[in-house]
Amino acid sequence: MLDQDVAAARTAFAGAADLDALAAVHVAHLGNRSPVALARRELGALPPAARADAGRRVNVALAEITAAYDERRAELEAARDAHVLHAERVDGTLPTDRRPRGARHPLTLVQERIADVFVAMGWEVAEGPEAEAEWLNFDALNVPSHHPAREEQDTLWLDPPSAGVVLRTQTSPVQVRSLLERGAPCYVVAPGRVYRNDPLDATHSPVFHQVEGLAVDRGLTMGDLRGTLELFARAMFGDDVRTRLRPDHFPFTEPSAEVDLLCWVCHGASAAGGDPCRTCGSEGWVEWGGCGMVHPVVLTSAGIDPLEFTGYAFGMGLERTLMSRHNIAEIRDLVEGDVRLTLALGLEA
Repeated sequence: MLDQDVAAARTAFAGAADLDALAAVHVAHLGNRSPVALARRELGALPPAARADAGRRVNVALAEITAAYDERRAELEAARDAHVLHAERVDGTLPTDRRPRGARHPLTLVQERIADVFVAMGWEVAEGPEAEAEWLNFDALNVPSHHPAREEQDTLWLDPPSAGVVLRTQTSPVQVRSLLERGAPCYVVAPGRVYRNDPLDATHSPVFHQVEGLAVDRGLTMGDLRGTLELFARAMFGDDVRTRLRPDHFPFTEPSAEVDLLCWVCHGASAAGGDPCRTCGSEGWVEWGGCGMVHPVVLTSAGIDPLEFTGYAFGMGLERTLMSRHNIAEIRDLVEGDVRLTLALGLEA
């Protein structure tokens, strides 16, 4: 009978797949109600002559069952430890953070791309505050006091209006700041955020980004401006880009011109009788920015002699630059927070 109990215990221990299963069969074969434990309790009822031999055989059986249990437990503990070491191992050659980091906003990337283009040409990157003094935003740029650009329908004034502080309507005030700080010669590019009281549509936004370029030196001409804009456009859009200059008027440049890009959505077909295009208003071209030779009043405001130095300046919209680079039809797509678009454009750039 004891031999059968030992054999049954060994079979049960060997069949336990893990430590929890082994603990369950331990109760059945080594617990207080196990066959061996019950046999030990019955030893007192045996005659004295048979008690010693029976006790020895019970002890041998108990020892064998206990040894079988200890052996199987050691095997399962070793298997558990090996599994834990494998599952929780640390590979020192792998990066510590495997979470995807996403991408920076495409406007940031195109701003850095533009800065790289001009820094490679030997220009400097300049900055200015977004809350700007009225004198720098208008007066020093030859914008007269009666000009409609000063009115609230175009400009966002900070309270109280008598303080003469506006949310800058362009990055052009950086022109004056750069000339006051550096003097002439001066070659700076100034990307930044600007504000205008404009309605939101496919190509306009009340908050947008510009990049201002300013070159002041001896002997600069409109030809130098045209060459700089051609290099800039090719660096941003490729050698097959099509641009044009249209005569225009700005208070701070004379002569002045608008720079247009061939519409990246309809490619000019809408102006020739094709399907209507919301992006260019069916004109075939999209305004990229303004440019011209720096007005002598602006040079004088910054303490530069206009008889000795000439200069040219240009201001381009970063959103429209990005829209043209990636064939985006709506400026709203850049600010509505769609992570899919932001990530896709960030990875492309």
